[in-house]
Amino acid sequence: MKKNYNYTRRKLFLPEYGRHIHEMIDSLQQIEDRRERNRQARAVIAVMGNLNPLLRDTADFTHKLWDHLFIMSDFQLDVDSPYPRPSREELTVKPNRIAYTQSRFTYKHYGKYVERMIQTLAENSQTAESSQAVDRLARYMRAKSYEYNQEHPNNEVIVKDIKQMSGGAIQVDEGALNNLRNDYKQHFVARSQKGSQRQQQRQQKNRGQQHGRSYVKNNGAYRNSSK
Repeated sequence: MKKNYNYTRRKLFLPEYGRHIHEMIDSLQQIEDRRERNRQARAVIAVMGNLNPLLRDTADFTHKLWDHLFIMSDFQLDVDSPYPRPSREELTVKPNRIAYTQSRFTYKHYGKYVERMIQTLAENSQTAESSQAVDRLARYMRAKSYEYNQEHPNNEVIVKDIKQMSGGAIQVDEGALNNLRNDYKQHFVARSQKGSQRQQQRQQKNRGQQHGRSYVKNNGAYRNSSK
């Protein structure tokens, strides 16, 4: 007895129709009489429609069946169809790429709004207000750079980043940024001093609690001498 397993057969183009429908379509290609081939093709279309009777009332249902007929024949079946014959190229066209609402930005640690502000300032870089806005923006970029790198930012890097994001339209004076460096250090030291003061107060409080709880050993037990 000859065994015929599915894994030895050819791949089904539309598995939802089953292998018998595919074999019926393969037999259509062996019919030499064109009129008889067209008649048998319409009979196969009727059988395909009976597999999904609930979809007969939908729009373009018959058109879809004829398209599936050509697909299952690997576009080799030569019959007269009441609809335009599909091609392999039409069905394998890749869809257009979906446009995302979020755009890519160059420096993530600055954020996309910094890049947008620099692009806006680059359009009006000749005014005095724009110059002041660039200075404030450079100071903000220094703060974000410190948060990201955990070290004091380099002024050359800030100037280079602003120049690149503005397309060379904004020229920042590095000497002006050097003045911001002292302010940034003072602010950083003040925060350190503030933290050290809190730590000293916490240590003094702990010492006071320890002095109030002096224990003296008596007969193998501990008693509180402050009572």
